[in-house]
Amino acid sequence: MKKIVTILGARPQFIKASVVSEKLRKNNKEIIIHTGQHYDKNMSDIFFTQLEIPKPDYNLGIGSGSHAFQTGNMMIEIEKILEKEKPDYVLVYGDTNSTLAGALASSKLLIPVIHIEAGLRSYNRKMPEEQNRVLTDHISEVLFCPTETAVKNLQKEGITNKVYNVGDVMCDSVLHFSKLADSKINLNNIKLEPIYEKKNIKNWYLATIHRAENTENDNNLEIILKVFENLDLPVIFPVHPRIKKIIDRLNFKYNYQNIYFVQGVDYLTMLYLTKNSKKVITDSGGLQKECYILDVPCITVREQTEWVETLKNGYNILAKADYDDLITKVINAKIIDDNKINYYGIGNASEKIVEIIDKL
Repeated sequence: MKKIVTILGARPQFIKASVVSEKLRKNNKEIIIHTGQHYDKNMSDIFFTQLEIPKPDYNLGIGSGSHAFQTGNMMIEIEKILEKEKPDYVLVYGDTNSTLAGALASSKLLIPVIHIEAGLRSYNRKMPEEQNRVLTDHISEVLFCPTETAVKNLQKEGITNKVYNVGDVMCDSVLHFSKLADSKINLNNIKLEPIYEKKNIKNWYLATIHRAENTENDNNLEIILKVFENLDLPVIFPVHPRIKKIIDRLNFKYNYQNIYFVQGVDYLTMLYLTKNSKKVITDSGGLQKECYILDVPCITVREQTEWVETLKNGYNILAKADYDDLITKVINAKIIDDNKINYYGIGNASEKIVEIIDKL
């Protein structure tokens, strides 16, 4: 039996980890560290009980701050726990500051790092996530890739040992939790009566916008919101806590009528809203892929994406924070693929990962 410390920092990472942890714990001892990188009031007891996700053994409560503040403080606290627990491996997911901090702290203590979602590249080093994922890959011992493209990205950088294409754990979690969404969600909690009382699905657009290039520039954010305001169906927009003040100020100024600003959307509700929306407009990495898995057209307000497979056959379209470009692409977006390729697997990535870990 191996002792494995899993380091997580944000809600999506917990959701992905849940499907892996269920299988990992059958033959291994897992210790979960939550860095607290993203404060989310939905990360409460109900979050863990509703989704049957293992609760963290340690919660560092690092909170928000600069990249250096977050990463440095996480490393200090993670190192203390690793010296106490003395694990055989440390497992990290994705590309957050928690991912990099966990990998660096482990590597300095000569504890081998397992990286799930390895090999992703947007080739935009201005993105903090790109920096995190590249550095993590280069100090990891075992790398689990979600696609063949990711494997090839690592090969270009000279990383070929213990690299495995296992499929995407997000595919596992989306397929698993979407089965619960229809029976457990309660849209009354987010006050969307004018939309859902019609009892029609595909009756709304769903939007998530949170990246700095779109939110720290008032002009860009105003353009994006103007597009939302002028679409043919209501836009449901769960607001990221970091940009709530900006959104509130712009909403007070323009009094948007077609945008439903909501907060505190739990994961199952988000899944329901996604799979039943007409289209999704986002700058999130994970949501692009969820749309692909759920067959929902996605318009991504970014210049690049690390999920290049989603760009094929209209599943995902890149757009600028430009009114004409964005509204044209939202209106015209449609999936044109009758024979979908399962680039991200068939929902058994977690099984493949644990089988390999058990043999290490």
